[in-house]
Amino acid sequence: MFRLTPLFDLTGRTALVTGGNSGIGLAMARALGLAGARVVLVARREAELASAAAGLEADNVAAYWTAADLSAPDVGVGLLAHCDRAGLGIDILVNVAGLNLRQPFMQVTAEGFDLHMAVHLRAPFLLTQAFAPGMARRGYGRIVNIASLQSYRAFPDCAPYGAAKGGVVQLTRAIAEEWSRHGVTCNAIAPGFFPTPLTAAVFADPARAAKNAAQTAIGRNGELDDLAGATVFLASPASAYVTGQTLTVDGGFTAK
Repeated sequence: MFRLTPLFDLTGRTALVTGGNSGIGLAMARALGLAGARVVLVARREAELASAAAGLEADNVAAYWTAADLSAPDVGVGLLAHCDRAGLGIDILVNVAGLNLRQPFMQVTAEGFDLHMAVHLRAPFLLTQAFAPGMARRGYGRIVNIASLQSYRAFPDCAPYGAAKGGVVQLTRAIAEEWSRHGVTCNAIAPGFFPTPLTAAVFADPARAAKNAAQTAIGRNGELDDLAGATVFLASPASAYVTGQTLTVDGGFTAK
């Protein structure tokens, strides 16, 4: 009898997750680990990375970490070299690392704008350049980017963030067009409102949080565990014929 379980089994796979020290990145890393993958967490802060990896290990997830500046132009080359030295062939790349300076439009500097583009757009591009060839050689690759509600609509004081997240949707298509024929698919998840360090200001305002919850079709804001199924699906053999797509996980926020 044919069983579906192997379609979602990541045993023997290795996933690199940027921004994996907290929030959405850590939640996605945990989901991949519980599906059988070993995970490599990447972010800037070593103490948070070590703590996150220890927490995953406590859940019987094989976890590694390395600190890196995702805004650096050599981040792809550096992380590939690190993984090669450690004997970690990356099968799954999850680009989560991000920031949102939340500044009024006229107060955004060129440096601030460029920083958003470097972290949200350039880093996924460079990491794909670094890791996709190895995925193709091994015959299996999954790249998962993080888009946003702001990929499709504007929010106040977030112009560079929204512009970068709009670009993530198109970058996802471009990666899919280039690499899917080689067995490396690329898709994105666009989360709704989830409690993370980036949305702390939103959830600190009960009225604002309640308003966002009311906007959803489900009637509540997201919980980090809500991302587990979509993450494993897009990283697993189950999504072999899905590429270039953005899956909005927002409780129906954009449907209303």
